[in-house]
Amino acid sequence: MPRYIVERTFPEGLHIPVNAEGAKACDLVIGTNAGSGVTWIHSYVSDDLHKTYCLYEAPSPEAIRKTAEMNNLPVDKITQVTALDPYFYKG
Repeated sequence: MPRYIVERTFPEGLHIPVNAEGAKACDLVIGTNAGSGVTWIHSYVSDDLHKTYCLYEAPSPEAIRKTAEMNNLPVDKITQVTALDPYFYKG
């Protein structure tokens, strides 16, 4: 399955509480994504909470855009990526 980095901007900042409410919000996104074969692997959040960089597995960028719309999430840019593991070369 192809992997993608999805860049998002949250003008008001991303505020997901670290409690049951935040867990429920994440579960809703995961469930919506699953219906389109999209898997949210993890995200990095900027210190100011205005940008996220999310790693996804998905059949296509269009599937990511579709699920983002259903989840009311912005999408600035989608880039297909492959992993580079520096420890691979340590043999």
